Amino acid sequence: MKKIVIFGATGKVGAYTTIDLHEKGYDVIAVGHRNSDNGFYEDLGIPYYSVDITDKHSFEKLPKEGIETVIHFAGLLPAGMKGYYPHAYIHSIVDGTLNVLEYLVSIGAKKIIFSQSRADSNYLMGKTPIPSDIEKHFPLNSDHSIYSICKNAAVDMIEHFHYKYGIQRFELRFPTCYGYHPNPYYHVNGEKRMMGYRLLMDKAMKGEPIEIWGDPHKGKEIVYIKDVVQIIRKCVDSELAGGMYNVGRGVPVTLEEQILGIVDVFCPKDKKSQITYCPEKPDGREYVNDMSKTEKDLGYKAEFNYIEGLKDFKKYMETNPWEKMWGTQKDYE
Repeated sequence: MKKIVIFGATGKVGAYTTIDLHEKGYDVIAVGHRNSDNGFYEDLGIPYYSVDITDKHSFEKLPKEGIETVIHFAGLLPAGMKGYYPHAYIHSIVDGTLNVLEYLVSIGAKKIIFSQSRADSNYLMGKTPIPSDIEKHFPLNSDHSIYSICKNAAVDMIEHFHYKYGIQRFELRFPTCYGYHPNPYYHVNGEKRMMGYRLLMDKAMKGEPIEIWGDPHKGKEIVYIKDVVQIIRKCVDSELAGGMYNVGRGVPVTLEEQILGIVDVFCPKDKKSQITYCPEKPDGREYVNDMSKTEKDLGYKAEFNYIEGLKDFKKYMETNPWEKMWGTQKDYE
């Protein structure tokens, strides 16, 4: 049985990953920055440790024997930062990743799986699929700039440890990832607002009118969280040296498809939202990932199309199995 330490286990992707691997028989150890997960993981028979990855001494409480893989999804996100504190990115992403890597080497683990920012490929946005292996860039002037610089630096450190210590490394570039969390808010330039797709879901559930802005045929990469976890699981099992891998489906979902899908899945049957096209308003982003390397090397094949992902999302929204750890939407208002 493979023994895995998962940093960032109280975050969205980390939590789905921890549960999935546990249910499939892996020996998982959940690690989060939170002092307590409110007993969520204990109820499932999963040990939970509170660790500040910016503090090397904090790692001393973690197990050191028999660990094969470290999954590193910890670190601050622009979406969660109220205000703007760039030094916090350096501490949590650069210093934190170095500490995770040194912990990995000290315990003799052989593999790390890391979440890279999609922003390193922003300069390639358009209709042409973005390859997994590209020259990394970062946004020059946005709230994601320092964050992306730090994520790129973390990837470079992981590459250094790969060549110095021979560890396997899988750096995963995430696109828009749909997965239920009771918090529908994020921050843009440090200011709180509702996520675009959650706002649309909210409007659809109320049967309120919805506008489609700009070119409705522009599409972007959208992947459901259970396919993200599938890729992570395949990285855990892979014997390859690894490298950078795109996460996604390789199929753009147009803005029209996005909104019509939300209306179909979330509107009451007797109260469908009225759709208005507004071509004079700003266009959305357009990009799609080239998934050929992920499919070839890892044997990945997406299991959820866009609509199937929405339906599964809705089930989690209705049941909220994460309430003990994450609370409810009211807790984030």
